[in-house]
Amino acid sequence: FNRVSKYSGKDAAPKLSPLGGTDWEKTKARTRKAIVNMAEDLLKIYAERKTRPGIAFGPDTTWMRQLEASFPYEETPDQQKAIDALKADMEKPIPTDRLICGDVGYGKTEVAIRAAFKAVESNKQVAVLVPTTILAQQHLNTFAQRLAEFPIKIEMLSRFRTRKEQKSIIEGLADGKIDIVIGTHRLLSKDVKIPNLGLLIIDEEQRFGVKHKETLRKIKTTVDTVAMTATPIPRTLQMSMMGVRDMSLINSSPKDRLPIMTEICEFQPEIIAEAILKEIDRDGQVFFVHNRVQTIEAIHRYLKKLLPQVSVAVAHGQMHERSLEGIMLAFLAGKFQILLSTSIIESGLDIPTVNTIIINRADRFGLAQLYQLRGRVGRSSRRAYAYLLAPSYRRITPKARKRLRAIEAHADLGSGFALAMKDLEIRGAGNILGAQQSGFIEEVGFDLYTKLLEEAIAELKGEEVIKPPDTKLDIDIEIIIPDEYMRDREQKVELYQKIAGAKKLSEIESIRDNVEDRFGKFPVSVANLVEAGAVRISAAAHEIEKVVLRSGQVRFIYKEGVQFQRKQIESWRRVVAFPMEFSLGQTPIIKIDMGQVAQNDRLGHLRAILNKI
Repeated sequence: FNRVSKYSGKDAAPKLSPLGGTDWEKTKARTRKAIVNMAEDLLKIYAERKTRPGIAFGPDTTWMRQLEASFPYEETPDQQKAIDALKADMEKPIPTDRLICGDVGYGKTEVAIRAAFKAVESNKQVAVLVPTTILAQQHLNTFAQRLAEFPIKIEMLSRFRTRKEQKSIIEGLADGKIDIVIGTHRLLSKDVKIPNLGLLIIDEEQRFGVKHKETLRKIKTTVDTVAMTATPIPRTLQMSMMGVRDMSLINSSPKDRLPIMTEICEFQPEIIAEAILKEIDRDGQVFFVHNRVQTIEAIHRYLKKLLPQVSVAVAHGQMHERSLEGIMLAFLAGKFQILLSTSIIESGLDIPTVNTIIINRADRFGLAQLYQLRGRVGRSSRRAYAYLLAPSYRRITPKARKRLRAIEAHADLGSGFALAMKDLEIRGAGNILGAQQSGFIEEVGFDLYTKLLEEAIAELKGEEVIKPPDTKLDIDIEIIIPDEYMRDREQKVELYQKIAGAKKLSEIESIRDNVEDRFGKFPVSVANLVEAGAVRISAAAHEIEKVVLRSGQVRFIYKEGVQFQRKQIESWRRVVAFPMEFSLGQTPIIKIDMGQVAQNDRLGHLRAILNKI
């Protein structure tokens, strides 16, 4: 089991290599080389950043405490940790570069607001970069609302602003009159100069193009940077990236938040009408997502005919900026009950009164998109509903079926971090590590990739890499987990893998304690399994390649070329109380006769012998 891991890399079946061939080893070597190169670059950037002088922002002031006290919710534990870590980074005299990962609606914006406030208090300007105009407007509202009591000038630079307004904002930034500017990639244009920039906040960095990322990289080297993403980053990846990238994971959901009820249904007038009216009856609003601009007007007419008493607004990316802004603001103000839009609402929109979303042709969306769209509702303590409209199961592709089932099954809070097929995690890993690495993740699978990454980073940092023992066991003793002891197949596989992957005897002991604590005293076959794991670790430490134990006869087969000293032979003679013989050729072998020991005690004796040598 130490050679078996769940493959998660892409939807299609992975390319298989023949057993006994060299293809797989070549693929692993290629992946390892790419990982080492990438890890070297990352460590170099990280080390350089630690040596470059940055801005040391001042400690918290009375104003900061006032701002924190005015936060209408209680900070979640993870949110508080992220805030503390970010503040500590900012107070150091080296440039900050922290990534904050959190599920949709888990309070990343509040972390950013506090960081921005800290920078402004130290007389520095702040730029907040977002991927869409609508999100820029949303952030402007949130920042302005939270910082209303303080003398801070906040502006937004995006296509929602007229030429004249843009010119005046650019001048204000150059003169240092504007403290915080929120904008789309318009902020990266050559004519925008922010002379006193101290903090750059980037929301959903992976959604910017290569050219914009290059410009960002140049800015990042000199100022403190905070990046935020809702694409989940797996914890395993976070652990292996320790010391290469500073990350905070916000995994705890806000208090009183309820999971979103998710239903897959066909496009039927009664279902749509009932869903909309149910929401409107409790004074809520509805998002209706239809992702085709060409036919959005037809759907608008359909909804008007179906529910003439309900007010519907239409929004899509091909509209004139002014009209789009007007519609979004009117919807925010509650002037419309339904917003019929394309997927432009996908990122970051936060309207607590919207608690029902209907997604038409949900089978055409990717998993990450569906997940982000569904996250637009359920932002308050009210129960939220998501209706995924799709043709009957027979008429959609197996892949689409799989996606819809996955999103329906994982309706609980924060399930973005547990989505079974890891689609999002792999995307998240690709976002952090770059597109080329995504290809390698697909080739070797995510679990093995993470293992290789961990080893590469540890080696480059000069740390000792302990690999799991590769000693083979050939024994005639039953080592299995019976159904009577543990019924769940997944738990069994997990336990087999833990024992097979253990690198130290202390890990085996900890597994023993945990399992006995949960499932009770080991039956004989499980006790043998754990002993076998311990024998492998001890044998590997003695450079033994294979342990054969059959009918009470033991053979320790050493690695080729291992030299035996006289002292070692004497040590074996002293420790072993059974008949024994040595064969000290090119591949040394020690044979022990344990015939008189009861079968189920033999592994325990072997372990004791190896530990004493």
